[in-house]
Amino acid sequence: MIPGAEGAASGGRGYRLLATLAVVTFFLLAARLWYLQVLRGDHYYRKSADNFVKEIQLEAARGQVFDAHRRLLVDNRPAYNVYVTPRFVSADSLARLATFLKLDSDEAAHLRARVADVKETRRAQQMLAFPDITRNEMATLESHKAELAGVAVDARPHRFYPQGKLAAHTLGYMNQVGADELAKQRDQGYRLGDYVGRAGIERQWESYLRGKDGFERIFVDAKGRVKSDIDAFEIESFAMLHGEPRRQEPEPGNNVVLTLDMDLQRMVERALARHHSGAAAMIDVATGRVLALVSHPSFDPNVLTGRLTRAEDERLSKDPFRPLIDKALRENYYPGSTYKVVPALAALEDQLLAPEEKMNCKGAYELPGHTFHCMKSHGNMTQHSAMVESCNIFFYHLGERVGMDRMAKVAEDLGFGAPTGIGLGGEVAGFIPTQEYYRSHGGFRIGYTLNTAIGQGSTKVTVLQLALAYAAIANGGDLYVPLLVDRIEKPSGEVVQAFSARLRHRLAATPENLARVRSSLCGVVNEPKGTVFDFRDPDLPFEVCGKSGTAQVRKNRKGQVAGWDTGNDQAWFAAFAPAKEPKIAVVVLIEHGGLGGHVAAPVAMEIFRGYVAQQAKANGIGDGDGNGNGDGDGNGNGKTRPRAKAKLKVKAGR
Repeated sequence: MIPGAEGAASGGRGYRLLATLAVVTFFLLAARLWYLQVLRGDHYYRKSADNFVKEIQLEAARGQVFDAHRRLLVDNRPAYNVYVTPRFVSADSLARLATFLKLDSDEAAHLRARVADVKETRRAQQMLAFPDITRNEMATLESHKAELAGVAVDARPHRFYPQGKLAAHTLGYMNQVGADELAKQRDQGYRLGDYVGRAGIERQWESYLRGKDGFERIFVDAKGRVKSDIDAFEIESFAMLHGEPRRQEPEPGNNVVLTLDMDLQRMVERALARHHSGAAAMIDVATGRVLALVSHPSFDPNVLTGRLTRAEDERLSKDPFRPLIDKALRENYYPGSTYKVVPALAALEDQLLAPEEKMNCKGAYELPGHTFHCMKSHGNMTQHSAMVESCNIFFYHLGERVGMDRMAKVAEDLGFGAPTGIGLGGEVAGFIPTQEYYRSHGGFRIGYTLNTAIGQGSTKVTVLQLALAYAAIANGGDLYVPLLVDRIEKPSGEVVQAFSARLRHRLAATPENLARVRSSLCGVVNEPKGTVFDFRDPDLPFEVCGKSGTAQVRKNRKGQVAGWDTGNDQAWFAAFAPAKEPKIAVVVLIEHGGLGGHVAAPVAMEIFRGYVAQQAKANGIGDGDGNGNGDGDGNGNGKTRPRAKAKLKVKAGR
């Protein structure tokens, strides 16, 4: 080997190794640069842009809600809202905001937690911190905006209920979507702080009412303040790389037109107002359209949709009259004697009772170990007279003949024991017992059948179910699905979808037997021995037909306690009118009111008077004011006939 050749060879290999490393390093750097600038360039540009771009939500105007005559029930009004952009807001800004808005320690901590919980991908977007602040609060924040980095006050539409408490349970209310809900509904476009329908129409028709929010992206400095010195190239580059416009206009929601009549709704609410607690429904007999649906007492949806204070929330939740519960749909009750139409129809249909057959009422019905009582000895009773005078003994015998399971089938045929299908969340089904139910809950006894025949025991119905059942009896056997929403409209007025009467089914009863039951219901009100005769209104231009009911909630109280007492009986009156060509069905429940004929029937008569006055006003005749007063004083008394004095003694019928 030539001297020095080994060293030269070794040096050459070293140079080649270094050259190879240099080339590999260059290619790695080039590949990384290509990956960052080409493959991931858009992603990192977006992250960089998020440091100087703030997205402002352009809230869509929520759809309005109208009554049947297109009078406004729910609207939007301008409001000042406080928004926070998590990326730009500081702890100092949040502390100052809490001071200016006079937040307590819990409220301030809740705000800090909400800001901290916003995901990184959404921290450049505004978050609603406080809705609908006062003008004074707005002025304070505006005067200190230099100290509130990442905080903005904007005028946005806020849900508004111009009629106050009117139809509140039906219309519902709104509040902010929670973090847990947001995780489930993010694909539906909701953001933290957005408002969502919580009850009634607002909840059930949320997707139609909501609309689609828009947005605008603006350039800001490191403190989140708007920059005005952005050149056209930067703006164009931003739009090109993001692939979206800087501004997208919001799309307003659709409007909902209800079947409710505002005048009738207000009139029914006034009729119930003198009592502590109750509910009522008014149904168009021929179509199932809901004309009025009332739960009393009510609440102001403006309060629940605003910044609900802890004190107000506690007051509503602890109120013994339960203003937040819709007693027409979401509560069920023993129906008492209003349920007697069930065993009557069952016995007539099965030919277990001849129309003129008589049974003797001696005031008591003896069973081994137990005696069932009536309110007096009625003597010989037919189906007609027993319904008119509400003789329990007659219906005990009838229930025993028919049997519990057959009564259950007729009750289900009338719509009891299942939701009506009105389309409002939380509607309860009520309960219709069977022999199997009792056998699986301790054993069946014949006494359960007797109690069921008079609407006691385990039988439960809702106010709306009872109204629809009596409407079906009145119209000759058509049981309708209640119609509450008439149509959906675009903001322009174009109809998106219209709804019409929907028949649930025909009753499994002959016209003759339905006519016999209707005749006996007319006798309840218009015959001298009827349980409601002393409380009818002979000045009405038509006869009212119906059935009173006094449903016991505790033994041996029998409705004799005056005023509010949770052990007092539930007072019912279920009716329809006019007798010859029925147009409306009305059901009134007064919670723990006492005797149905004495307490609930007068309220129903006031409602019928109001209906007559409203119809006269709508037809341009008379001087009715739509409140059932005529020339009256706004209390349902007006210059009408003197009221029949309520008898102090307990009536024979229940």
